[in-house]
Amino acid sequence: MKYKVAIAALALFTAMSAAHAAGDPVAGKAKSASCAACHGADGNSVNPLWPKLAGQHASYIMKELHDFKSGARKNSTMSPMAAPLSDDDIANLAAYFSQQTMSIGKADKSLVAEGEKIYRGGNSATGVAACMACHGPDGAGNPAAKFPRLGGQHAKYVVKQLEAFRSGARSNDAGQMMRNIASKMTDHEIKAVASYIQGLHAAK
Repeated sequence: MKYKVAIAALALFTAMSAAHAAGDPVAGKAKSASCAACHGADGNSVNPLWPKLAGQHASYIMKELHDFKSGARKNSTMSPMAAPLSDDDIANLAAYFSQQTMSIGKADKSLVAEGEKIYRGGNSATGVAACMACHGPDGAGNPAAKFPRLGGQHAKYVVKQLEAFRSGARSNDAGQMMRNIASKMTDHEIKAVASYIQGLHAAK
């Protein structure tokens, strides 16, 4: 009998934990007012240096907000914004933005061929891995692994992050995966693949 009660309690705790982790998009929308100035009310930022959050995986948004809060990822704007957020706030914001629809971007036609080559096949001569190995053929990412959705993201933002990984200014990537890849990329490769990513239309 005690065993059955323990199992039932464990099942209830697991269900409650999962619900908590999922977050409340309604509460997230109410909390998102301070985010809207940079990221847009629906998560589609107008400034291409600020990332689109719409349609991004909740697991990735949560990771990045926790990293900004802890200092694992440093940014003069985001670090103080994340500092007062509770775990519930972070989960709720992630739930809200993940349910929004990302606006469609366009790639620079002059960079498409080179960008697609890097995204889909990498550069074997210099050891640059194919982006789609982790982020998927259409840029949809992998929420379980916390690999972000890239399809449709602003090219200028992608360039900025790849350059930050390359220089080591950003170092919150698991196993230094992104730093290792970006360190082998040329400026042209970064620009081309970022443009290609902006034109990828990942399924929500």
